[in-house]
Amino acid sequence: MQAIQAIMGWARTHERHLSALAMAGGFGFDSYAFGRIDRPMTQAVFVAYLITAGASIAILHRLESRSEKPEPRTHTLLVTATQFALGALLSGFCVFYIRSASLGSSWPFLLFMAAIIIGNEYFREYASRLVFAALIYFFSLYSYAILLVPMVVARIGPISFLISGALAVVMFFAYVRVLAWLGHNRYREARRQIAGGMLVITALLNLFYFTRVFPPLPLVLSDAGVYHSVKKLGSKYQVVSEPEPPRWRALFGTFPVLHTAPGEKLYLYSAVFAPPRLTANVEHRWEWRDPSTGDWMQQQANPFTVIGGRNDGYRAYSSHSAPKAGEWRVNIVTRDGRAIGRVRFSVQPAAKPPLLTTNILK
Repeated sequence: MQAIQAIMGWARTHERHLSALAMAGGFGFDSYAFGRIDRPMTQAVFVAYLITAGASIAILHRLESRSEKPEPRTHTLLVTATQFALGALLSGFCVFYIRSASLGSSWPFLLFMAAIIIGNEYFREYASRLVFAALIYFFSLYSYAILLVPMVVARIGPISFLISGALAVVMFFAYVRVLAWLGHNRYREARRQIAGGMLVITALLNLFYFTRVFPPLPLVLSDAGVYHSVKKLGSKYQVVSEPEPPRWRALFGTFPVLHTAPGEKLYLYSAVFAPPRLTANVEHRWEWRDPSTGDWMQQQANPFTVIGGRNDGYRAYSSHSAPKAGEWRVNIVTRDGRAIGRVRFSVQPAAKPPLLTTNILK
């Protein structure tokens, strides 16, 4: 008992830092544990986190609304449970968000994650903590709806996104009515800030979506590469490639160099994961960088339809004949231009046939 009391005493003394650690722990756990978005276990975990976070926020709000303050131990446990659940939710969304887009298009979400950690450190007073926790809970409901609705209706696009927003708003409105019932006076002190924050979050998410910053969730690029040859052999693909630099060197601008003979074709292979029943129109957009201006010039676009359900993603490839020397990239995007992934490479005329290797992609 003395050991438990000592631990709880330390936890109360360091509650602010412990809550931040709990949120970080939630991030780390989900970054390791989450698999495919369409798995029942993944959905069950998301729902469990939503219930835990919502219940912890509501119970703490009820206890804080009474004239008699809650026991320090109870307060610490509820705050830690809330922070862990919210951290786990946000990390889960972050995992799928980053999987579904390049880092360049994911920066708004990552910036928001940083703001949450900072806010967690500074919003310590009860009213501020209630507003902060409630708004993060609303963001979590909204983010989960954005993942869930496309799988239910088996389509992505503006209609699915708007349905997600409407569902999140209705659920959150019902939730704040419960908060008002549990502690009316304290809720009245925070309701305008909660309503204002809710409008800001809704506006930002819609802005990100309709300006194509938001990725095409729940599509995920499972594999992609550029090759000298791609051939389908039964249920597998045979590819011919040159040795590539290590993947980490792409962070410093070092991309594969392909040496081509006059008139030779290059092939772009991609595998895009989509949940079962979901279909989506996708394109390979081949772009060449004009060395005189530095601008990327689209050379061709190859459309195809992704059919969901395959574990390793729906496979497709396109080709480009006699690519010009220089820098190239192929953007793998939805028909409306939302980025799923990108392959960068350079083309050089071949003075002699390059060393080639043959591999099988399953």
